[in-house]
Amino acid sequence: MRYDDEAKAPDAHGGARRPDALHVPDTADGKQGNSRRAFLRTTSAGVTSAALAATVTAVATSAASAQQTVPATAPEQPSRVRPAGLTKPVTPACSGQETPASIEGPLFKPASPERADVVTPGTQGVRIDLAGVVYDTACTPLPGTLIEFWQCDQNGDYDTSGFALRGHQYTNNRGAYLLRTIIPRDYWGRWGQRAPHIHTQVQAPGSPVLVTQLYFPDDTEAYGRDFAALNAADRLRNRACTIALTARPGGGYSGTFDFVLKTTA
Repeated sequence: MRYDDEAKAPDAHGGARRPDALHVPDTADGKQGNSRRAFLRTTSAGVTSAALAATVTAVATSAASAQQTVPATAPEQPSRVRPAGLTKPVTPACSGQETPASIEGPLFKPASPERADVVTPGTQGVRIDLAGVVYDTACTPLPGTLIEFWQCDQNGDYDTSGFALRGHQYTNNRGAYLLRTIIPRDYWGRWGQRAPHIHTQVQAPGSPVLVTQLYFPDDTEAYGRDFAALNAADRLRNRACTIALTARPGGGYSGTFDFVLKTTA
């Protein structure tokens, strides 16, 4: 899946389809149907208890209001404003360092459906919701970026006859994406035993394609596998492409990974 393939895609009557105006969804989740093209403290000793209670109430009300306005699909961005008295800069949301590339592998399959949830009926496994933002190297979010995902299942098998655990989507107007999938398992391939990973192709409009692979932390728990040992033995693994994981109370994980793209050849 690449932007420059769009003019080659046939329409429903078998003829050549002209590229439509770029569609940028407002959110990154939800299935879009099948498509070839279509992510201080403020207290002091002199404050009275009544004033303190009013302050706490105001802060709680403000925080609740802020939570309601944060889009579910867009990761919260840290403030870039340095608070008074802070001697070190705030960690930026984007490093500006280009996401490292990796091999595509032999199991990419074109013409995947456009969808955010790639889990199909019959697929079992440990669920993960993976979210993030796509930036350029100047840390500007990139709306309308195409992201293709494909991976193996909980048994280490890729679906080569259908499109289970395969799909593409576009980042929304904040450059955000959301992928609903499962943790893949390790498997044996032409490069030996591979640690669990998710293949990706990422391309902003008019920009080069980034092909890479996303990996899981050493302490990931899934299928009784030793992720630390699998990661250490995989010579293709790049630690810079490790997903940040948080275990959910009800089971499964939430993950985050931000892509940084070079937008010029």
